[in-house]
Amino acid sequence: MYMPGQDGLATLEALRALPHCPPIVYVTGSEESRIAVAALKAGADDYVVKSVGEDFFDLLASSFDQVLDRAQLRRGREAAEAELRASNARLEALLKEVNHRVANNLQMIMSFVALQSKSLADAGAREALQKTQQRIATVAQVNRRLYTTNDVEFVAMDDYLEGLAHDLSETWSNGAGVRRVTAAVEPVRVATDKAVALGMIANEWVSNACKYAYAHDHGGEIRLSLRQTGSATIELAVEDDGAGMPDDGVARGTGLGTRLIEALARTHKAAVSYVPVDPSRAQPGTRASIRVDLRPGEIRPAAVPD
Repeated sequence: MYMPGQDGLATLEALRALPHCPPIVYVTGSEESRIAVAALKAGADDYVVKSVGEDFFDLLASSFDQVLDRAQLRRGREAAEAELRASNARLEALLKEVNHRVANNLQMIMSFVALQSKSLADAGAREALQKTQQRIATVAQVNRRLYTTNDVEFVAMDDYLEGLAHDLSETWSNGAGVRRVTAAVEPVRVATDKAVALGMIANEWVSNACKYAYAHDHGGEIRLSLRQTGSATIELAVEDDGAGMPDDGVARGTGLGTRLIEALARTHKAAVSYVPVDPSRAQPGTRASIRVDLRPGEIRPAAVPD
């Protein structure tokens, strides 16, 4: 501790600056606790007070053995952690590549479906294929976001549903009537499989509203929203200002979309609700909503930008 020219703490600091610093045992005749604290804070692996007698050498030898054992364990742990990080990086790269290829394959299938629909004379068959194409696009959007982000387990719902709303608006708008689809989505991240299910439901509801809520030659707005209502509960809703549900309460269409939503709701043990937006209006509109209870590990707050 009290070497001339450079004391023990300064020497310890210089040793710790070495690229491969060995374990350091700080040995001094001083019994001041402040020196022991300062040495350990500066990076000493152990601290031994010099004394007269054989016991000191036994204590010193024991300290050497202990710090060498700890150093070996530390090196082993660091090597294992480095290998784990490398393995995780390889796995994430592989998952991104898989998602990239899946997205490409889905895009190719969408192209095949689009070509097939153009060759059909039956309007109903063409519409069915167009809806199939949009359902595939809903899944493809998830995969596209997975391989363009650093998170392959969770989907940022605001980014996903806003992109879906934009695509649906362009798909269902025509020269006579524009369908303006807006999205108000809280910034939460949801596990991939749940995000796909919510996207499929949103696609079906928005598509139905675009087709049935407003007359073919009139424009209209469809509002898509998602909000977190509890620590692990989210609510997805789609509403319009159109004609409202039929008197019998049965959604119009082929029924495939309704059956798909019911199946997804059963799988996720969620309740689906259809209510008028404003019953007092001639055009009461419709609000379709589903509330899903997620497990704590299936939802996360939005990622903080770097």
